Amino acid sequence: MIARLTGLLAEKNPPRIVLDCHGVGYEVWAPMSTFYNLPAAGEPLTLLTHLVVREDAHTLYGFGGESERAAFRALIKISGIGPRMALAVLSGMSVADLAQAVAAQEAARLTRVPGIGKKTAERLLLELKGKLEAGPGALAGAAAPLDGAQADIAQALLALGYSEREAAAALKALPASVGVTEGIKLALRALAR
Repeated sequence: MIARLTGLLAEKNPPRIVLDCHGVGYEVWAPMSTFYNLPAAGEPLTLLTHLVVREDAHTLYGFGGESERAAFRALIKISGIGPRMALAVLSGMSVADLAQAVAAQEAARLTRVPGIGKKTAERLLLELKGKLEAGPGALAGAAAPLDGAQADIAQALLALGYSEREAAAALKALPASVGVTEGIKLALRALAR
């Protein structure tokens, strides 16, 4: 029903945004991936939205891009996954990370998201398999698989408590031919800044 909103960003208080569209303030719930890219309050903003209608509420969920909205829609189609849980998944990992985890059938990556247990993660992997790459605007274009050294460096950073987003950013700054030990040292230096 409401596919997109354009207006001025009135308030941002994670996970809630208030978007002023010509004097009407729309309350929109958004994943943290969208929050990271929000402009300052008072600046113009366009969000793609998904309206969830229940007997006790009409709730708008907003996204910075089509891939996020497509992932959200794929997630809420799964039995037992509601809009809040889908928002938590998209806040805990990027769309590319989700697509990569599904393609590799890595339940452990999904269980790092608060509220996702082993059984739920396995159901997500089963239900999303093949759906994330299919169709225009879906989750095609997932990150390329990491080679052995980069995968080891990423695992070390995750084990040290860094988020997947922080680990990915640190990996981008590393030289391509770096070894595991040196790569971990360089990544930790980059993350400490």
